[in-house]
Formats: sequence, structure tokens, C-alpha cells
Amino acid sequence: MRIFNRNTIAAFLLGGALAAGAGALAVERHMGGSHAAVDASAHAERMLKHLYVEVDATDAQKAKIEPLVKQAMQDLKPIHGQLRGAHAELLTWLGQPTLDAGALEAMRVQKLQLADQASKRLVQLIADVGEVLTPEQRNKLAAHLGKLHQRRHG
Repeated sequence: MRIFNRNTIAAFLLGGALAAGAGALAVERHMGGSHAAVDASAHAERMLKHLYVEVDATDAQKAKIEPLVKQAMQDLKPIHGQLRGAHAELLTWLGQPTLDAGALEAMRVQKLQLADQASKRLVQLIADVGEVLTPEQRNKLAAHLGKLHQRRHG
């Protein structure tokens, strides 16, 4: 039995990317300590409420999905922090009297590894949430995300 079809997986990946990007923006806007964590958490709550409405999630599903998302946020938080530092690190390197291409390349490789870790964790979250939803709910979500994508990228 196939749990996911190709369109459903693509929609979940898109949704995960949208959620991660929106969460990253929320954290970026409110740099610093607990305020950023509270804002990102509030943003995730709003995203979850929207997801629940779109797929008509049951209370039992909500109880399973919320901890999955919260754990993923905890897992992704340190990775996001490390990736955020890349811009400042690049500016530091560019400001040096001599440009070290090898060091820049090493930094690029390190940041790609972090991005890969984040991507793997998001895909795991998508798979975990997908296991909680019914095929019909996944199709509803895929259709909704397809519409959002169409509006944004016309």
C-alpha cells in the first residue's frame, strides 16, 4: 500500500519549505533570546491552526501533530542559529586584507551540511505528520498548498 503519491509528497515538501521559511522569517525579525523563541512558537501555533482547519483534523490528530512540530522546532533551532551566522561570517572574511578562498569554501561546505541536516529534519516531520493524516486529508492539504503556490508564483 502506497502511503504517499508523488503529488502529495511534493505538496508536503512545499508546505514544509513554506513553514520553515516563515518560521525563519519570524525568528529573524525578532532577533534575540526568548522573544524570538516566543514569536517562532506563536507563528508555529498559527500555522498549525491553519493546517487543522484545511484538513479538518480531529482532536486526536491535533494531539499527535503538535508534539511532532514542537520537537522539530527544537531540533531545528540550533541549526537555524548556526546558519544565521553565515552572513556575518562572510562579511568578516570579505573585510580581511587577504581573501582566503579555501576558508570561504570550507564555510560554504559547512553551511551546506547544516542546510542538509535541516532539510532532512523537515522531511522527517513531513513524513511523521503525513502518517497522522488520512489520504483524503493529505490530498486536501496538497490541493490547498498547490493553490497557494500558484498564487505566489503565478
